[in-house]
Amino acid sequence: MIAGIVGKTNVGKSTFFSAATLIPVKISNVPFTTIEPNKGVTSIRFHCVCKELGVKDNPRNSKCINGIRWVPVEIVDVAGLVPEAHKGRGLGNKFLDDLRQVDGFIHVVDASGSTDINGNPCELGKGDPVEDIKFVEYEIIMWLFQILKKDWNKMVKRVSQQKEDIVTVLYERLSGLMINKKHIIMTLKSRDEFNKSIDRWTDEEIMEFVKMLRRIAKPMVIAANKIDLPTAEDNINRIKSEFKNYTVIPCSAEAELLLRLAAKKGLIEYIPGDSHFKILKYDELNEKQKEALNKVEGVLKSWGSTGVQEALESIYKKELKMIAVFPVEDVIKLSDSKGNVLPDVFILQEGSTVIDLAYKIHTDLGDNFLYAINVRTGQRIGGNYVLKDRDVIKIVSAK
Repeated sequence: MIAGIVGKTNVGKSTFFSAATLIPVKISNVPFTTIEPNKGVTSIRFHCVCKELGVKDNPRNSKCINGIRWVPVEIVDVAGLVPEAHKGRGLGNKFLDDLRQVDGFIHVVDASGSTDINGNPCELGKGDPVEDIKFVEYEIIMWLFQILKKDWNKMVKRVSQQKEDIVTVLYERLSGLMINKKHIIMTLKSRDEFNKSIDRWTDEEIMEFVKMLRRIAKPMVIAANKIDLPTAEDNINRIKSEFKNYTVIPCSAEAELLLRLAAKKGLIEYIPGDSHFKILKYDELNEKQKEALNKVEGVLKSWGSTGVQEALESIYKKELKMIAVFPVEDVIKLSDSKGNVLPDVFILQEGSTVIDLAYKIHTDLGDNFLYAINVRTGQRIGGNYVLKDRDVIKIVSAK
């Protein structure tokens, strides 16, 4: 699963990306600083099973800090949007093409209102983040609508005259967008009007189908950025009131980046998502650094965190519904063949089965699957067993 950082140009998307990944990228307060998508790896938190099962783990594909597993996930920061991007304005065509690979969106919005609709700096509070959210959503919807509408008559003929399955026909058109048959089925079931013959769908109904499909197939979290500025709080309240069906996370990507860089240099002790930090080398800080940390401390006191980690975990855990599963080879020692205790953790979507886990670990393990063991219960389970968060599983194969 890959989350895409989206939004209009010049709202702090690249700062958010850099704060999450510590990958240095070009950051500037001018539109279209990002042209090529920035791709990187960050981590989200899951409760480890080590303390519950009374073992000391030594992870390989993740980190365990005080019983919390930090699991790597991919994110991508794409070029900023401007109005009418779906018509090719700005870097619209490139931006929308970059969205094909992502499974969900973190929509970074300038909650302070310090940029206009085109991403140009403006007087503080003059920009409207509510309208920004609406136009970005509209551009994504229009992108999907155009893709579906392009071959609509051919799809109608296949379903109505050739009696092909509507799910299969829609899937063939949309599969390149990381949209699967389950997404399409859920969307078709969401409204009564989608149950009538496809040749009777109006453009308005196609548009409604696309809106619902986007919500199901590519969910979105709103990261209301720049909470360190005085106009942000009122705008965040407006955003929450206007977009009640969205998770809205107050956020300061700039503060998070400062904390992450200071921690990397050993100047402070800070874990992403925490509500506090500890200065370790006060004498090595210059006045500018002290002033910046004081400002960040004010953000943490007012908002509880910088919001970056919360936004990341909201898209993966709440919206994409990812769960953590711990595979082992030795059910007694909870280790792999080399003695590493709870060496790996894999994240899968809710509803995934043991056979899905087997294939995620290795194709041969899936191809030669025999059965699995639920380590907690000691029970033998089949490939269709639906995994639960924090399951510990041993997979037995023919090889």
